[in-house]
Amino acid sequence: MATKYGSTAKLPKRTVDALAPRDKAFIAFDDDVKGFGVRVMPSGSKTYVLEYRPGAGGRSVAKRRLTFGRCGSMTVEQARKAALDALAHIRLGSDPHAAKMGQRTALAVSDLIDAFIAGHVGTKLKSGTGVGYKIALAKVRAVCGSTKAEALSRAQVAALHRSMAATPYQANRTLAAISSLYSWAERHGYLPEGHGNPARKIGRYREQGRERFLTSDEMVRLGAVLVEGETIGLPYEVDDTKPTAKHAPKADMRRVKLDLFAIAAIRLLILTGARLREILHSKWEHVDFECGMIFLPDSKTGRKPVYLSAASLAILASLPRIEDNPFVIPGTKPGQPRADLKKPWAAVTKAAGLEGLRLHDLRHSFASVGAGASLGLPVIGKLLGHTQPATTARYAHLDADPIRRAVETIGNTIAAALNRKPSAEVIAIKNIKS
Repeated sequence: MATKYGSTAKLPKRTVDALAPRDKAFIAFDDDVKGFGVRVMPSGSKTYVLEYRPGAGGRSVAKRRLTFGRCGSMTVEQARKAALDALAHIRLGSDPHAAKMGQRTALAVSDLIDAFIAGHVGTKLKSGTGVGYKIALAKVRAVCGSTKAEALSRAQVAALHRSMAATPYQANRTLAAISSLYSWAERHGYLPEGHGNPARKIGRYREQGRERFLTSDEMVRLGAVLVEGETIGLPYEVDDTKPTAKHAPKADMRRVKLDLFAIAAIRLLILTGARLREILHSKWEHVDFECGMIFLPDSKTGRKPVYLSAASLAILASLPRIEDNPFVIPGTKPGQPRADLKKPWAAVTKAAGLEGLRLHDLRHSFASVGAGASLGLPVIGKLLGHTQPATTARYAHLDADPIRRAVETIGNTIAAALNRKPSAEVIAIKNIKS
């Protein structure tokens, strides 16, 4: 029998099965494939191994051991073939053991995400965009974080994408984040050039339009609730099952006033079409009452003017300026802007029966009013700060006036002809050859 301490012998399955453990680990070598054998541990576990000397070989080069797998999980024939393949690569100058060790020390997906956030997301992206990337990459980290970055496959990414089918928007954003992650990693040397992007060729889900526009009736309700919130306050509910409920005010007295700055911010959002951060991060030094503008030194699309109507200017003029805080909508921390409007917005939408309405929908509503008034997409795009006409094109279907005039003209002409009213101007319809 082949052992480290004796001669070699052929290793058929029955021989491998008959190998008994000893006090110390030993290797039973095969006599056909040099260096190939079965390592038997004192516990009785058996693994297929290959011992070899890398490079030019010779006794001056230390032996290395390559492990293929446990006996039972692969056959002797499979292990012998793997050994022959490895020896062929070794003769060509490869060192499979070193390559395997290199894989163990290679960056994991989680490490790559950390580097990407530190070197790109946190330094080169706008804060709002960065938050979106971090949310998407947190999902990737939870599912594939321990996978080696070079080993992440398209199949794994596709499986992650499929698992998020119920939320197509988030699924597609996660796919885009992975694509950006791997493109950045290759450009910055974290992955070999030409490695390939595991997010490529994976089809995105169809996304339903996320635009939500307030109707005239809804705007009236929203305005009424804002007035109610800043004057008598909005009603709130009490859990009657809790012991403290008996100390709560009577139902008709349960009202809470909303912060005047929060109310002002909501009004400014719908009156200007600005993004949330553009309003919350505006400073008094950016406001020009004479020109009727807020000149933002930085926004999602770079430097941007926010155009102010008379109603917007009146809101700004009514706001007090907080000492030692330069922001129009100040936060609770000295010198800091308000972080968000989540709580007051939730209270407002609930009271107005508009639950599910997002703050960003106020921007869409601003644009929809302009489009419906046929102000023209270029003008609307300028007001919103769009840098690409295609971004504003989503509101094209709302420009109803020209279409309405056209359908009325055509309809009246055809109706006059059908009713045989000679006084009407009838337009002849020419035959169109297919």
